[in-house]
Amino acid sequence: MEAPDPSRRKMTRVTRAGEPGTLFLLGTPVGNLEDLSARAIRLLSEVDLVAAEDTRHTRKLLTHLGLHPRLVSHHQHSRPDRVGKLLEQLEAGAKVALVTDAGMPGVSDPGWTLVAAAAERGITVVPVPGACALVLALAGSGLPTGSFVFDGFLPRKPGPRRRRLETLAAAGMTIVVYESPHRVIATLQDVAQSLDDPPVAVGRELTKVHEEFLRGKASEVARTLSERAGKDGRPLGEFTVVIGAGGEKGQDGKRPWPVGQGRSGRCSNHP
Repeated sequence: MEAPDPSRRKMTRVTRAGEPGTLFLLGTPVGNLEDLSARAIRLLSEVDLVAAEDTRHTRKLLTHLGLHPRLVSHHQHSRPDRVGKLLEQLEAGAKVALVTDAGMPGVSDPGWTLVAAAAERGITVVPVPGACALVLALAGSGLPTGSFVFDGFLPRKPGPRRRRLETLAAAGMTIVVYESPHRVIATLQDVAQSLDDPPVAVGRELTKVHEEFLRGKASEVARTLSERAGKDGRPLGEFTVVIGAGGEKGQDGKRPWPVGQGRSGRCSNHP
């Protein structure tokens, strides 16, 4: 990934005096820095301000790029007036980039509040494509993608989590959720118990050196992760769980892949 060429023609919208600025939603890598687009790099060099979920994390990325824009925080624990101050700058004509630690801002991310407020004020909002674990896991799952429901993170407690899973499954669509290493095994066990042990595909460490997909029945993948867990009971990595609809079968009348198969190996030579 290279720093932007200053001689490259700039394509950002020119803001005239008295016109509101633009809010750019910049997708950032979920693991592999090469996934940051040339367009995103250029915009990071041109905007007046970067609003980041974690300024420390984003500053490392910007330093890697040789960029030093003004940086402010915007996250779920920000002061109530943070959105208001950002709106004031946008209405004064500033170009602001909103970024999250990894992936697309606004997707299972508190950045949506700024997007909603900007749209309500008539400020131009420009989403700039980038990596998104939801889309990556769904595309690589091998499960039907024609219709799906995404639910961010499920409830932490078992009872509410099982009830939520049952509600989601009632739609009859593929389900995608994010899960932490602390709860991924318990979640898969709940999926197996509450949803009649459907086929799942668990994306681990997506775009990173040790990226892999674990495919099979929910109970089987839960058992595999349990066997890998350390002394603290947690498997290593970050997880995106894709759950097939109950009784999901392929065109040949069989499950998407045989139980116990379809697991990809460790990608030690990840491109």
